[in-house]
Amino acid sequence: MKVAIIHYWFVTRRGGEKVVESLLKIYPNADIYTLFYDKSKYGNSLDNQTIYTSILNTPILKKRYQKVFPLYPLGIKSLKLKKKYDLIISSESGPAKGIHIGNNTPHICYIHSPMRYCWSHKETYVNAVSPILRPLLSFFLNRLKNYDKSTIDNVNLYLSNSKNVANRVKKYYQKDSEVVYPPIADDLFTKPLPTDTEKDIFLSFGAITPYKRIDLLIDLFNKNGKQLVIIGDGSEKLKLEKKANKNIIFKGNLAWEEIEYFFARSKALLFPGEEDFGMIPLEVMAYGIPVIAFKKGGALETIIENRSNIKESSGLFFDNQNIEAIEKTIDFFEKELENFNSIWIRNHAKKFSEEIFISNIKKQIKKFEKK
Repeated sequence: MKVAIIHYWFVTRRGGEKVVESLLKIYPNADIYTLFYDKSKYGNSLDNQTIYTSILNTPILKKRYQKVFPLYPLGIKSLKLKKKYDLIISSESGPAKGIHIGNNTPHICYIHSPMRYCWSHKETYVNAVSPILRPLLSFFLNRLKNYDKSTIDNVNLYLSNSKNVANRVKKYYQKDSEVVYPPIADDLFTKPLPTDTEKDIFLSFGAITPYKRIDLLIDLFNKNGKQLVIIGDGSEKLKLEKKANKNIIFKGNLAWEEIEYFFARSKALLFPGEEDFGMIPLEVMAYGIPVIAFKKGGALETIIENRSNIKESSGLFFDNQNIEAIEKTIDFFEKELENFNSIWIRNHAKKFSEEIFISNIKKQIKKFEKK
């Protein structure tokens, strides 16, 4: 089959990009279409693919790829399919599904979420900027939302990355979707579980953006003085670094080998935001490390909490996004730390392996082709 995969950008290598890399194991000759591609940051993972980029893929705009969202529809319109394809797959939490498709080519959209900043979490993004800029930001987000609405019917089949997102697709797009959980790399489950290193830190890992609520961790650990390591980058990083005490260390983006060093020292991953799905908690669980997370969103589908039998828990929840709720859960966690079973946690995470993802995607495509 001649297949085209449309993805919003390849600048960082996060959950959405890992999904595309798994899709390429099914369709290794697929062409890639994207708004932005920065190989210097992304690495060599796409070296074997033909990649077509939008008119936005300039050095200046590429550096500000998240801030130029009013231009996304223009960028998608500039992406013209170069061949006649048998199947289009869009990997979507932005405008990718809006690419123009001719010849009635079937289009499957694997959706990470309807754009959070336009739909479910718009107020969080608007409130994160200066009050002077809020009306302007709201105006442009509404324009992008209207564009997103106009492309809903450009898709023949939606595949959601979680039940949480499937509910959003139904709510905002009025479309049904099948759930296929995203892939956790199989090789993570082959590495020795870290057992010979002192567990002396708590860990935060992922993008540092407003909805991730890393600010709550800064406030809490400024108060309790415990060791917190924050891995990742994002729009909130500089502001939070200035606010943090010396017991809180920001490491930025790291190579995976460096990240594994901090995994070995981690008591638990702290996950205070509401995620669409959340692959990072499962990647951490693959190393036998429990997760302490906000009890909402995708975490409800990936974390097993069993306070009466901690040996069969992969983590703990807190009910409210405030430092009191997180502190209370951490206090309970530290009393039970020795009772968590790293092998049980890893085996739970295996249910979301790449092998299972690929099998489920193939089943959905075969079912779609028979219709």
